[in-house]
Amino acid sequence: QVQLVESGGGLVQTGGSLRLSCAASRSIFYSNAMGWYRQAPGKQRVLLAYISQGHSTYYAESVKGRFTISRDNAGNTVYLQMNNLNPEDTAVYLCNSYPPQRSWGQGTQVTVSS
Repeated sequence: QVQLVESGGGLVQTGGSLRLSCAASRSIFYSNAMGWYRQAPGKQRVLLAYISQGHSTYYAESVKGRFTISRDNAGNTVYLQMNNLNPEDTAVYLCNSYPPQRSWGQGTQVTVSS
């Protein structure tokens, strides 16, 4: 059974930082690239970044230079370090494989105040 548990969200001011974590079941983590996505109210879910098993990375233009994705293959965990946050980053953040599998976790809320 696929399990994805995101954590680390919260309320920060503009310019602040957060580090998100995602604990994934071995079945989804082991042989897949892992990605972080976000969904803002009234908007579609979008891909922010992904990291391959070999640690190659991709970033969407909106977060390039501010967010860093990493993974701990031994711990089945993927991280997202987010710096220089702004109110447009307010959303629910979710992780999944890339491309995503059908099941999603609950996500973690990130709110950036101006």
